[in-house]
Amino acid sequence: MPRSFRVLAFSLAWVGSVATALADPPKPVAAKPKQIVLISFDSAREISQWERSRALAKRTGAHFTYFLSCVFLLSPQTRAEYVAPGKGAGKAKIGFAASGQEVADRLQQIRLAAAEGHDIGSHACGHFDGKGWSKADWLAEFSAFRRILENAYAINGISPEPRGWRDFARDAVIGFRAPYLSTDKALYEALPEAGFQYDASGVSNGPALPPTKNGTTRFALPQIPEGPKSKRVVAMDYNLYVRHSGGFERPSMAGAFADRAYRAFRAAFDAQYNGKRLPLELGFHFTQMNMGAYWNALERFADEVCVMQQVECISFRDYVARQRSDEKRVAVGG
Repeated sequence: MPRSFRVLAFSLAWVGSVATALADPPKPVAAKPKQIVLISFDSAREISQWERSRALAKRTGAHFTYFLSCVFLLSPQTRAEYVAPGKGAGKAKIGFAASGQEVADRLQQIRLAAAEGHDIGSHACGHFDGKGWSKADWLAEFSAFRRILENAYAINGISPEPRGWRDFARDAVIGFRAPYLSTDKALYEALPEAGFQYDASGVSNGPALPPTKNGTTRFALPQIPEGPKSKRVVAMDYNLYVRHSGGFERPSMAGAFADRAYRAFRAAFDAQYNGKRLPLELGFHFTQMNMGAYWNALERFADEVCVMQQVECISFRDYVARQRSDEKRVAVGG
């Protein structure tokens, strides 16, 4: 090669190497946060479903939230302890516990669940629609819940009362979900005054980060695509029950309904896991709708996703604690 060409080639190579050296280094790609899944149960009545859900949690490492209706801590003999706003003593939309022994068994399940790291929340007491209630009505309902929970052993003559029970009843319940997801302005005025840190009564178009307003973190059950036409439905078993069978039992279709529910849960999860990783909320009741189709779908779903390395199935309480801890660190520059 002639000398002039060798010099030109060297010069071009030198310029290229300098340009490479002076270029900005590649920016590190931020690691995705873990996918959060929030699974909750309303009313928390049947003892067998307490046991079944706790077994599911143990094998998957999940922590759940149980929204308890306080009337299930009252027997037929003690039901008059509850007086709903505008109602007579001993009235409830969902009945009461069948016996004092059932109350004792339920209290044991609550204690076991709490000891295992689960979140016990309030679902009020009598399962009345409170959308027309005043702030004073809501505060009265919250007061009834806390009084009945705190005094459940004494009210029902169950002894001995476990050590620390009253401290737990006073301090551990920091979340609420309204019956029928029915809310009004007065509710959100009453929640912080009653000591609640979060509310899970909302419904959103899809998974979303929960905002905190006036000291209350507001969660919302998302509407998710479901079924052959991917029509959106609130991600709760009762809404699926109405969608699938009009709110009536269809035992012959239980398997198909379970599969549809599972596919809806999994598709909603996959969309977030492969996307923005917004928290995914799923809501259930202890009732076995359509022969347990939705619990079967839940177990299939949780067995698959809650054990994944990049997934955490946690309670609302744990989510709020993390959120507020992060906010505190940011505030102090940590």
